[in-house]
Amino acid sequence: MATQTTKSKNPVLEILAQREAAIFIALILISLFIALMAPQFRTTKNIYLVSRQISFVAIVALGELFVILTSGIDLSVGSTVGLTGMITGLALAAGIPPIIALPIGVLAGVLIGIFNGAVIAYVGITPFIVTLGALSMGRGLSLVLTKGNPIIEMPSSFFFLAQSDIFGIPMPVIIAIIIAAIVHVILTYTAFGRRIYAIGGNEQATALSGVDVKKIKLMIYAICGLMAGIVGVLLVARFNSAQPATGKGWELDAIASTVIGGTSLSGGVGTVLGVLIGATIMGVIRNGLVLMQVSAYWQDFIIGGIIVLAAVVDRIKNK
Repeated sequence: MATQTTKSKNPVLEILAQREAAIFIALILISLFIALMAPQFRTTKNIYLVSRQISFVAIVALGELFVILTSGIDLSVGSTVGLTGMITGLALAAGIPPIIALPIGVLAGVLIGIFNGAVIAYVGITPFIVTLGALSMGRGLSLVLTKGNPIIEMPSSFFFLAQSDIFGIPMPVIIAIIIAAIVHVILTYTAFGRRIYAIGGNEQATALSGVDVKKIKLMIYAICGLMAGIVGVLLVARFNSAQPATGKGWELDAIASTVIGGTSLSGGVGTVLGVLIGATIMGVIRNGLVLMQVSAYWQDFIIGGIIVLAAVVDRIKNK
């Protein structure tokens, strides 16, 4: 009788072999270290506040995910957050009802994304240059529209979007989870999602197979702008005002969250779960550095180092 030679796979080992599992373990270790160094980290109030902040970054990072999956990049998301918030604030200050003013702000984010996508896809300019220019343009336009002054005259009827909670879970966290679920379905179960991965894997082969690569690129940058616009609106509700400097530097956190979460800068590889874990890692580290009273200058240095390290790890994995 033949001897049984096939060994059953260990489900635990299979789970640990997943890219997200390693990232999640890193998150746990980082959290434990910070909790030991700064006991206030594990308080209910701090967890509530940091989870709310993480949700904002996570939404922007989910938009960045679409772009990076095609081996692109969007450096303008931070300024888009700020500009859409200012446009929302101006609309509210002008007496426009929130039910109309909020979509106006989100639409502004979509239009910025469409601009980026059109220039990248149809003019053929590299994403880095286009979105770097859009970053400066967006930040400058925010200052032009308000002369650098914050907008504080607005109704409080929509503040619940960022200041309330359901069963102790902050509303922004719930919104981020809903958006993440929608993005997961799009990327995993739709032809559009499969084409995004295909473009990142081999853009030329995808185009030769009949896929309209330019149209998809236009759409993904529009989606990235949409996500930034949503966060711009939420931050107006969070701070009861629109600030010109809102979103400054967020492009770094969004990109870092995406790459730390296992998304390849070369495109074609990345998941929603990974992005959420990556955003949580970034939020936990930023919060931990503040609680441990690390100098703001060193905080920037450490975050920058994390981004470089994530890029190096990504490069090594792709060799």
